[in-house]
Amino acid sequence: MCDHPERPAFPKRAIITGGMPYGNKELHFGHIGGVFIHADIYARFLRDRIGRDNVIFVSGTDCYGSASEISYEELVRQGAFEGSLLDFVEANHLKQKAVLDAYGISLDLFGASALGRAGELHSETSREVFERLYESGTLSLTETQQFFDPKAQAFLNGRQVIGRCPIQGCKSEKAYADECALGHQYSPEDLIAPRSVLSGEAPVLRPVRNWCFDLERFEPDIRARQAVLENDPSTRKYLVSVIDEFLRPPAVYIKKEQMERVRALNLPPHEAVSEEQKTSDTLVFRSLAERAEACLALDRHSIRYRKGKTLVPFRISGNVAFGIPVPEKDGAEGLTFWVWPESLWAPISFTRAVLEARGADRDAWRSWWNDRQTVVYQFIGEDNIYFYCVAQTGLFLALGDLRLTTAVPNRHVLYMDKKASSSGALKPPTAKELLEQYTKDQLRMHFFHLNLGVNSASFAPKAIIDPDNTREYDPVLYEGNILTNIYNRLIRSCFYAAQKYCGGVLPAGEVGPDALLRARDVILAYETAMARFEFGKAVDLLDGYLREANKVWAAETKIPGFMENADALAALLRDSFHAVRTAAALLHPMAPEGVEMVRAYLCVDDSLWDWERIFEPLSALAGASGAHALKHLEPRIDFFKKHERQLRD
Repeated sequence: MCDHPERPAFPKRAIITGGMPYGNKELHFGHIGGVFIHADIYARFLRDRIGRDNVIFVSGTDCYGSASEISYEELVRQGAFEGSLLDFVEANHLKQKAVLDAYGISLDLFGASALGRAGELHSETSREVFERLYESGTLSLTETQQFFDPKAQAFLNGRQVIGRCPIQGCKSEKAYADECALGHQYSPEDLIAPRSVLSGEAPVLRPVRNWCFDLERFEPDIRARQAVLENDPSTRKYLVSVIDEFLRPPAVYIKKEQMERVRALNLPPHEAVSEEQKTSDTLVFRSLAERAEACLALDRHSIRYRKGKTLVPFRISGNVAFGIPVPEKDGAEGLTFWVWPESLWAPISFTRAVLEARGADRDAWRSWWNDRQTVVYQFIGEDNIYFYCVAQTGLFLALGDLRLTTAVPNRHVLYMDKKASSSGALKPPTAKELLEQYTKDQLRMHFFHLNLGVNSASFAPKAIIDPDNTREYDPVLYEGNILTNIYNRLIRSCFYAAQKYCGGVLPAGEVGPDALLRARDVILAYETAMARFEFGKAVDLLDGYLREANKVWAAETKIPGFMENADALAALLRDSFHAVRTAAALLHPMAPEGVEMVRAYLCVDDSLWDWERIFEPLSALAGASGAHALKHLEPRIDFFKKHERQLRD
């Protein structure tokens, strides 16, 4: 491989995970466009870059928890589903898997936390994790408050309670018992205006005992991890800023007009911060305990306040019936794992399932998850940064020998400039429905090109929003046109010219220095962009490279008598086929089926994708000392097709 001092380093081994969809519904377009396509293209890239056997790509259905219970019970009440709760989750799991397959998501395993062998291993892993955390002294059995619906005579879990988030500055549209839709954590007693989804009435709080993880203990380690992230050019800037929010000291925010009453109270030691342009003042405390004491005093005097983000104990257990049982310790019985913690170590369970299916021994997963030469890449939505980058970091540090993960968080994919909501007036399409209007390659290219590493982006599919207006430009097709128009044109030009003038062979000889340099430059820039998760830039590089290759072809073949000049045509064909070969290798992760067809017509083997040979021309890959025979291309053959509906229009 070409040596270059500034080339990025890649790990010896890699585990890629995609955020787990809940088991209560089919996949919406945000799952596909905001997480899975990015994870899949990166997994495919790493298979080419470091070797297929050195990459494991896993995800699965997040089966457990109240979200599945609520959806199931509602459908049963409506008479829309027959069968058990497990049947319901399995039906959704199979639908999710079918859609992922339709988009070409190349998971080594799309498991399910409650189903099959992966589910069995996940239960086993969960018990092992609990035992190790218990032995480490980082778990405590804590009395907490849980909502209870007197009318329904039932404890309420997670999404069975809806209210307003108590975290200062939160813009979430919906908050649940102890977390909001944006991932903010708080105590149930802090939820504003709670309402039971079972009865519609205000629930009451009753004491329960749950296991909590001492996340505060790992604040110094999380801060040290922050320093590493800040100095890594691949780290997305808002990832660091979101984590920083949770590393703030405990604080409460109080309206300025209440501060005179607050100053009359004997609160624990604190710093009062007042900024003229803000409507609230901030009281900053030294510890959670002192903030809790202050909040009790504020409550007694009916002074309203909101809490700030900080590290709080991370709840491990709950009493949802549909969950993995927590081992009985210290007299605590009948508890199940809260769905969020067990989903954080689910990728370990799924890795175990993959390796077991390959015939590896029971502890083979450790050579991946404990190996310093392994990097675990977790593709997630921005709302989940707290769980994967704060809570998980503490948990994995407590477990001692697990690799801390590299999170790749994407901003929101908006629908018509608004956050998608199935309950809103403008219904977003499901991931499955999109395939009725666009090919998977068009959608893969479009979503991958969105600059989600920096900003949220609007998804505006004209074919769905305004299907009768076929003349207006559809922005979803722009990136797909790189394949269906630009690349197709170059490939066909090369093959038809070789067939007409050169007997269907690539003429012998060297690729020109300018063509080699253009290819080398785009390869190195693409590699750096992928290493830094600058996916939009990677697409732009390919767009520019292929446009330039077409421009060179058009300029030279327009010269009078050029096609009859055998030497000049042979040189152009060698240079242009090198562009076809280079683009195929770089597009392989994005549009694998089409470039596999290109490879077959080029009559070379899988070494075309091998980054150890990425700079070599076709003649070297084919082992040809002279002219290299190509597969005959019939007229009007497309390597990358448009959707049949687009062809009709």
